[in-house]
Amino acid sequence: MKKILVPTDFSEQAENALKVAAMLAKKHNAAIYLLHMMEIPMQQIDPGSTYSDVPEALFFMKLAHKRFEDLMKSDYLEGITVHETVKTDITFNEIKDSCKEFNIDLIVMGSHGASGLKEMFVGSNAEKVVRTSDVPVLVIKNEHSQFNVSKFVFASDFKNDNKKTYEQAVTFAKAFNAEIYLLMVNTANNFLTTYEAKSRITDFISSQSFKNYSIHIHNDTSVENGILNFSKDLDADLIGISTHGRQGIAHFFNGSLSEDLVNHAKRPVITFKI
Repeated sequence: MKKILVPTDFSEQAENALKVAAMLAKKHNAAIYLLHMMEIPMQQIDPGSTYSDVPEALFFMKLAHKRFEDLMKSDYLEGITVHETVKTDITFNEIKDSCKEFNIDLIVMGSHGASGLKEMFVGSNAEKVVRTSDVPVLVIKNEHSQFNVSKFVFASDFKNDNKKTYEQAVTFAKAFNAEIYLLMVNTANNFLTTYEAKSRITDFISSQSFKNYSIHIHNDTSVENGILNFSKDLDADLIGISTHGRQGIAHFFNGSLSEDLVNHAKRPVITFKI
C-alpha cells in the first residue's frame, strides 16, 4: 500500500476520508494522490483562449488549487507526500484512469450515502466509484480520530470467483493485524445448512495460510440486512465485500450488494473487484 488516491470535493465527508488516508499513509509510508474532479467539460477550456473567453472555467480551476493549498496546511498531512491532481471531466472513469496513471493501490473516499429516489436515479459518488474501480475502495462515512481495524467482517457467498478478492482482504487484514470474520448470510430463498455452509467456507479458504479468522453463519431476511445486523452486533471496525462492478442495464436489473452497503452501512466498507 504505497499509493493512495483520495477523490475530494472539499466537503466534510471528503475530509473525513482524507484524514483516514493520512493515517494509512503514515502507517505504511505511502503517498497520497488528492484528486478533485471539476464538472467542467474539457471543450470549454482552450489553452489558446484569453481569460475573457473562459472566465468561469478558469475561476473554478484557481479555486480548486487554492483549496488544495489550504488543505496542505492541515496538521494531519504533515510529513506525508501529497500530489495535487485536478481533472476537468465529469465522468467517473477519470478515477479509474487515474488509478492506472499513478499505479494506485487503494482508493479512500468519503460518502454520506444515498436513499430513496436519490439512490435510485442518482446514487452516491462512492457507489459510482465502487462500480468502476479495479482497485480496492475504502469508503468512510464518519470522522475517525484513530483508524484501527481489529474486527474485519468479510461477507461472501464463498464461491470460487471470489477467491482473488479474499486474497486482497487477507493482505489488508495483515496490515492491521486484524481478525477476519468470514460471514455467510442465509436467507429463505437461498438457504444452506450450517454444515454445508461451513464446508463451503473451509474449502474456499483452504489455499490460504492465514489463520486469524473465524467462521460465522447468520440467518436474516436479506443478505444486506444480515451483513449490517451481524456487523452491528459484533461492533465491527470494517466490512469487506466483493463487487462485480456491473454497469449499464445489467446493473439496473441486478443491482449490487456492495453498492447498497456503501450507501447504507454506518461503518467503513471496503470493496474488492472480482
